[in-house]
Amino acid sequence: MKEYFQLQYKMLNRKMIDFGLPLLIGYPLLLFLFILLSNYLFRNTEFANYVYGLIALSFVSRLSDPKRNDFLKSIFNKDKYKKLRVVENLIYCLPFTLFLIYKEQFVFSILLNLLIIIIMLFNFSTNVNVTIPTPFSKKPFEFAVGFRKTFYVFPIAYVLTYISVSVGNFSLGVFSVLLIGITCFSYYSKIENDYFVWNYNLSPKEFLLEKTKTCLINFLLLSLPIIITLSFSFFNQIDILIVFILLCFAYLTTIIFAKYSSFPNEMNVSQLILIATSLIFPPILLIFIPLFYYQSIKKLKDILND
Repeated sequence: MKEYFQLQYKMLNRKMIDFGLPLLIGYPLLLFLFILLSNYLFRNTEFANYVYGLIALSFVSRLSDPKRNDFLKSIFNKDKYKKLRVVENLIYCLPFTLFLIYKEQFVFSILLNLLIIIIMLFNFSTNVNVTIPTPFSKKPFEFAVGFRKTFYVFPIAYVLTYISVSVGNFSLGVFSVLLIGITCFSYYSKIENDYFVWNYNLSPKEFLLEKTKTCLINFLLLSLPIIITLSFSFFNQIDILIVFILLCFAYLTTIIFAKYSSFPNEMNVSQLILIATSLIFPPILLIFIPLFYYQSIKKLKDILND
């Protein structure tokens, strides 16, 4: 079992290096972003511990993939498999546990870890082949693929919106919009084969416009129930809601342009640092968006018709 976790650690390091992020920068950057987002959540809603628990459970539940667990069962005996799954779940939940302890949510941190262990006890059938339908077309692929992997996030966001209206907490509703924005943001971390870009048969400018338009429309489609609910329930704060929606637009546009500014390679360290910087000071996006856009145009000229 020790060798398994050593292998997982080496694979994580390799993924980070392949992503263009040195380990000395990558791990501190991930820690910084985790603390930043966690503090934002606890600062803006009184129900942060419950929201935090839902996020942690959805994160750890990714380890319950049937194919993955069938593979582990073929390697380890029953006792070692259960022990490994418990330890693995607790490790994945550890950042959330430590932050809850920091916030003096001791009872809730214990309950969360008990739930994390209980998740391991569920056996998912591998004989059922279910294709989750999506409201998105196959072209572009980001939302069709991403939605199927993160479909559980959206019911969570909608439930949080209901809670925000029930208790009159506008900040929790805004967090629901941001949660969907962050989820959509993650869809653009994967680099496709250049053939799928060439297949558009568009100029670089038209291609980026098409990608951006599709992304923003799909984001609106997913967040529309939340936006409508908050608009009616917190009409006096609709201007703040519009600001956060526009902020999501800006970050989604940024990640698209940043992705293709280094295409067909992964985003490099400097780009990730710039994006991380913009999380602290969003107005700097007015500089980064045009910068990534012109870099993308140059990269795409070799693949698309100009």
